[in-house]
Amino acid sequence: MFGITGWKNAGKTTLVERLVAELVRRGLTVNTIKHGHHDLDVDQPGRDSYRHRAAGATEVAVVGGHRYAIMREQEEPTLAEVLARLAPADLVLIEGYKREPHRKIEVRAGGEPMAPRDPTIIAVACDEPPTAGQSLPWFRRDDIAGIADFIASS
Repeated sequence: MFGITGWKNAGKTTLVERLVAELVRRGLTVNTIKHGHHDLDVDQPGRDSYRHRAAGATEVAVVGGHRYAIMREQEEPTLAEVLARLAPADLVLIEGYKREPHRKIEVRAGGEPMAPRDPTIIAVACDEPPTAGQSLPWFRRDDIAGIADFIASS
């Protein structure tokens, strides 16, 4: 597993999206986890699955075509619990989970750098070279092949 972290609007989702496409093109199976800080609801009032949850179901599976989702009512799970529920893959890319101890690339678009305070950040992706004194590997945010190579070799 490998993390993509950074402050809001730094370009994390765009980077994850492009990395997934590149790594899948290379033949890897990739799962992703997206962590947010607000309550998540993929359901909509009036839908049958929403009605199941509103009636008190602890877990609701919605199944159709080539996709399914399982919604569970509980306190926010740990990263380990989420990882345990994923199918096996060559790589899991994790967007968010800033405080978890997995290896990460910090995506920057201004703002205070995270890397100096987080030893799990092992590279930086930003449009300009980081300030002097930083010894971490640096990639431009659009160097998808370079970042993919770095992740694959880490």
